[in-house]
Amino acid sequence: MLVTTGLRDELPDLPGIGERWGRDLLHCPYCHGHEVRDQPLGVLGGTPEALAHVHLIRQWSHDVVFFANGTALTANDREQLAARAIGVVGAPVASIVVENDRLSGVELSTGQVVPRAAVFVRPRFVPHDTLLTGLGCATHDNGWVAVDGTGRTSVPGVWAAGNAVNPRAQVITAAGEGSAAAIAINNDLVNEDLPIAVTNFRLGLPL
Repeated sequence: MLVTTGLRDELPDLPGIGERWGRDLLHCPYCHGHEVRDQPLGVLGGTPEALAHVHLIRQWSHDVVFFANGTALTANDREQLAARAIGVVGAPVASIVVENDRLSGVELSTGQVVPRAAVFVRPRFVPHDTLLTGLGCATHDNGWVAVDGTGRTSVPGVWAAGNAVNPRAQVITAAGEGSAAAIAINNDLVNEDLPIAVTNFRLGLPL
């Protein structure tokens, strides 16, 4: 059995986030950066990866603001942000502002609105792995189901591929993992058939 049930994006609980997701509220600098290049961009903090994320987004625009939103910044963090001309807003974010069906800014708890054309956020990736964990598949320390290079899990006869076990797998990666798993499954089935075929051969039974 090959399980490729993917994952879901767990978004911050802020007004306007869900409605703009995948439109002008974005997550991947490689998938979406070029689409919003040279525009006023924001990066929503509050997750462990947010700081690294804002430096990636800075490659696409000279006008980037980091909304810390609870992210604790060290003196070194602030110096690096300043060195790359990334603005920092410390006040908590209240909501995403939308006008004429377009994201137009980020509203802070103070009531101030910071104009932005698009905002990036790192969602929390949650795998659809109930089937795998229910079968007793072993997991890594981070909670994701463990597989080998072919997608084989710790449970005999069970493989997994793509975002169900790999949060970083894009479409081309997931397809490659699925192909590797399919080859491994085919080999496993052939190896399982061999002793049966030998037994039947010795008994003079037909193939």
